[in-house]
Amino acid sequence: MDNFNLLQWPAMVVTLLASWLVASASEKKRRWGFWVFLLSNMLWAAWGLKTNAYALIILQTGLMVMNIKGAIENRRRSRN
Repeated sequence: MDNFNLLQWPAMVVTLLASWLVASASEKKRRWGFWVFLLSNMLWAAWGLKTNAYALIILQTGLMVMNIKGAIENRRRSRN
């Protein structure tokens, strides 16, 4: 197995961690969750580039946009 293929495992763990954080009742954990999701998007996109998984790259780009929107919205709500 190509060592780069192992990147999918930390990407999966980071995605699960981000999901857990975003689902938290704690505002601070949710805020961190959006940033952790961005890291997972980058990991998955990197893996997708190496494996020519273009649909995955497009999906991760769309999810990254939504995560940025979520982070902005979470910040806006916390200021009110």
